[in-house]
Amino acid sequence: MASVPASGKLDELIHLLDEAVEKQEVHGCCTAVKNALERIVCSREEFIPGSYLRPDCEHYARRLLHLDPKGRYSALVMVWSPGQGTPLHDHAGMWCVECVYRGRIRVTSYSCSGIRNGLHQFHREIDITAGPGEAGALIPPFDHHTIDNPYETAAVTLHVYGGEMKWCDSFEPLDGGFRMVKRELAYTQD
Repeated sequence: MASVPASGKLDELIHLLDEAVEKQEVHGCCTAVKNALERIVCSREEFIPGSYLRPDCEHYARRLLHLDPKGRYSALVMVWSPGQGTPLHDHAGMWCVECVYRGRIRVTSYSCSGIRNGLHQFHREIDITAGPGEAGALIPPFDHHTIDNPYETAAVTLHVYGGEMKWCDSFEPLDGGFRMVKRELAYTQD
């Protein structure tokens, strides 16, 4: 994957993320990452290359913005056309901080109360609508959610994971619960 051209604001974000992940305690790290994302996005300075902001007509776009050379985190840009979203999923045991860069998204959190007859039992917790500069952290085991764009304009989000997330567990609804399926993840190729 080609590296992203440097910009002052992007360099500042990467510096802040490097500092944030130096904190070994997960909650402190997530708080620092969340603060870094909110600070940079709320500056209203454009720092994501235009090619990363293009939607994909078939599904949400997922592009690698930065991969920490030490493997501590990855930063991704996701673009959501109207009507696009994810299935119910986790984050493969990694922490994640998500921040809206443009537009609005809806995040629906779920809690798992156990497994019955081989099916996971999820209960919808809360729907949150988030706009530019609003961020949230997901820390396992409280990381099951969906993201979608039910609005009329595209949305762009930044996601920082505690590593490079190449797969996740997604959960397909069935009568009596949800079936867990390992889902391989890829970056959008332009």
